[in-house]
Amino acid sequence: MAAAAQGSSLLCSCRSRPCTTRTTLSPFGPYPFLSPLTPIGASSKQLKLSNSRTGRVVSAVVSEENAIQSSFSGTDGFKLTYLEGNSWLWDVGGVKILVDPILVGNLDFGIPWLYDAAKKFLKNFQLSDIPEVDCLLITQSLDDHCHLKTLKPLSEKYPNLRVIATPNAKALLDPLFSNVTYLEPGQSSIIEAGNGSTVKVQATAGPVLGPPWQRPENGYLVIYPEGKSTLYYEPHCVYNTSSLEKERANIIITPVIKQLLPKFTLVSGQEDAVRLAKLLNAKFIVPMTNGDLDAKGLLASLVSAEGTIESFKELLSKELPDAQVLQPTPGVPLEIPLPPNLP
Repeated sequence: MAAAAQGSSLLCSCRSRPCTTRTTLSPFGPYPFLSPLTPIGASSKQLKLSNSRTGRVVSAVVSEENAIQSSFSGTDGFKLTYLEGNSWLWDVGGVKILVDPILVGNLDFGIPWLYDAAKKFLKNFQLSDIPEVDCLLITQSLDDHCHLKTLKPLSEKYPNLRVIATPNAKALLDPLFSNVTYLEPGQSSIIEAGNGSTVKVQATAGPVLGPPWQRPENGYLVIYPEGKSTLYYEPHCVYNTSSLEKERANIIITPVIKQLLPKFTLVSGQEDAVRLAKLLNAKFIVPMTNGDLDAKGLLASLVSAEGTIESFKELLSKELPDAQVLQPTPGVPLEIPLPPNLP
């Protein structure tokens, strides 16, 4: 376990390309309604955005900044925008959360000769294109999650930004941000947006990146509103079963394709992802392609993948036949409304 987790500290890798359909789910039935989406290319300048009030799809040729700003006007449910790698921008009931951002330079862990990765699709997307957010969420202390090239300029722009993070990142974050809450597994904190919306974030145990006595990194349960709907996120598909047995999450973001180095598991998936979905009784699974990057270097050449999204769907259908797999397209919000039986 320790050896595998240590390998996972170097990179997360997945080779599957994202699909090119935008999925908007109906709150009144179990099946998604699919509408065409222009694939995101190298510049990611042309997007088809959905008006959150009318559901109307409109075409726009705009900068990434304007595209993201216009599509983040608020939602009654979860609006999840994948920014490649481990990076996300979430709007949860109007609370905007930036997750594990890598928005400045490449991912190289300080050893570019060994590993150097750039984004494939959002090549021109920059830190300045991100709208003002309510919270920065950090799952792990290593560079593919706690990316100092991004966090230093982010802290200069927003020195009082609310941050929720693993305690393992304390030495990196304390010099940058003044409003940091470090959560151990089982602890929680409330994020409040300017519009008065609140979201509860509860830490869960993630991978151990080092010796077995080291503190685990974090996964998170994102709960809105008042426990009625929950998203679970952990970017390595590593979890503590006993700590999650009493939890439920209708939305799960997780890798589903295993990524392997010789004798090391970098990222789990497949059967482990199915067990996770069954454990939390998930309705929607959003598979991460967190290694689908333009990578070079010795480590990148040694990584191999096991399984596919299609084989995961087949495994999942046997255990949770009513669950839906929703593949995100980088830069395009994936909207998941609240369950229709909420008061």
